[in-house]
Amino acid sequence: MSDSFDLGEPPQPKDTAYRVLARKYRPQNFDQLIGQDAMVQTLANAIRRGRLAHAFLLTGVRGVGKTSTARLVAKALNCIGPDGQGGPTIDPCGVCDPCVSIAEGRNIDVIEMDAASHTGVDDMRAVIDAARLAAFGARFKIYIIDEVHMLSKNAFNALLKTLEEPPEHVKFLLATTEVQKVPVTVLSRCQRFDLRRIPADKLAAHFAYVSELEGAEAEPEALALIARAADGSARDGLSILDQAIAHAGMEGGGVTAPAVRTMLGLSDRAAIRDLFGLLLDSDAPGALAALRTQYDLGVDPQSVLRGLLETVHAVTLAKLGGDADPAQSAEEREAYQGWARSLSFPALHRLWQLLLKGHDEVGRAALPIEAGEMALLRVVHASSLPDPGELARQIASGAPIAAAPAAGGAPASAAAPVDALPATFEDMVGLIQRNGGGSLLSHLNANARPVRYAPPELTLSTQRPLPADLPAQLAARLQDLTGVKWKITTEDAAGEATLSERRKAAEEAERAEILETPIVKAAFEAFPDAVLENWNKEASA
Repeated sequence: MSDSFDLGEPPQPKDTAYRVLARKYRPQNFDQLIGQDAMVQTLANAIRRGRLAHAFLLTGVRGVGKTSTARLVAKALNCIGPDGQGGPTIDPCGVCDPCVSIAEGRNIDVIEMDAASHTGVDDMRAVIDAARLAAFGARFKIYIIDEVHMLSKNAFNALLKTLEEPPEHVKFLLATTEVQKVPVTVLSRCQRFDLRRIPADKLAAHFAYVSELEGAEAEPEALALIARAADGSARDGLSILDQAIAHAGMEGGGVTAPAVRTMLGLSDRAAIRDLFGLLLDSDAPGALAALRTQYDLGVDPQSVLRGLLETVHAVTLAKLGGDADPAQSAEEREAYQGWARSLSFPALHRLWQLLLKGHDEVGRAALPIEAGEMALLRVVHASSLPDPGELARQIASGAPIAAAPAAGGAPASAAAPVDALPATFEDMVGLIQRNGGGSLLSHLNANARPVRYAPPELTLSTQRPLPADLPAQLAARLQDLTGVKWKITTEDAAGEATLSERRKAAEEAERAEILETPIVKAAFEAFPDAVLENWNKEASA
């Protein structure tokens, strides 16, 4: 009896194993490196002029291309061209033996080392000993040390001398996401390149190109969502795109925005805009219902708060007149512009602070959805409170305290009624005087001749010189103090006397009246050279 077993036909290897998009579309030349034009130009100039550093430090967030750039530099320095006669070039041919072997990760003169798993001084001594040996077949022996900040202090100290004066045939390429943890002594021995976060619009364009090559249909909005979720990282974005394409294949369609939102647990941008509008309208029940709807769809409450923060930021940029995000739809831009016209900067800053506090609380809360609801309620109720600065001005002026403007910036329906406004022109100037006044107050006292005063409307005479911008300044100041929009106009008419002229006339009348009192007349008869100074009508009576 045989001890062998018939296991059937052995499994046949597939012709090609699937490669994830992040590996399949790794840059093979500097032209394919996205968003790092400044670094590529510097390297090109250095290679062209023969001014190659002995050590490079590449730093940046995950997935921006640090290791890929290091491999491209290795290819650029070791490329010999299709004819075998070429030298270092910023455009490696990609077909010579060094280029092919480096791209395939099998070149024995290009050593990649993960510092996270080789942190000790013995690991670094092995590198130093091997660095003394000449390259086997390449022009340069290149050491690529990834996450170099993970090396121990002793390992860094062991590397320092070799890093400062390496053999002529050795180049060091160090990569890290946490450059602040790299000792200054190491930084000073390297030529440093800070790889930038890749802009979302460039990522979206790259993902569209990859989708086309993969034969997958993808909506522009879906690609924009993936680009935003990637947070500047091409690798992260390609991984998400890979998952989205697989998800679309299961559903039998292309990559759609709703599918990407569901996959990533993102809230719908239209739903966020609707929720933001409910908050501005102080609709507490509606806002809570909208949040619960998103929660029931599987959206994290913290993601909803983050979406609201992004909305406040977008509205603020729109108010500043900045360029619109190319990833925004026309509907989004129109909504943001509308809110930018109605929301004041103080209201936007207050919304930001309230939502930011809520976002942090939800992240720490044991009951996230409840914490999210309380955060939205705080926003709703805070919008009905007066602005602290406005409240202080109203208290100082003695005017009735008006309700705060709605979050949208429009005056609330409970603003000060017309009959509560300053009754006379003098009262209006007194209100301004009690709240600062400045140069505006001096013009109102000395030169302003009221033609008509019917609050909240005022017409001033132009027969006395007034600053051209005084009506606009006065209207804005009065609106701040009263919560009511004022209409200030000018007219070529005589108008009433200025307040300074009125006070002077009143003083002269009071002086004349005092001079006619018996006791004062008797005093002047007894002392003809006497002068009336600092008179007080009540004291003289």
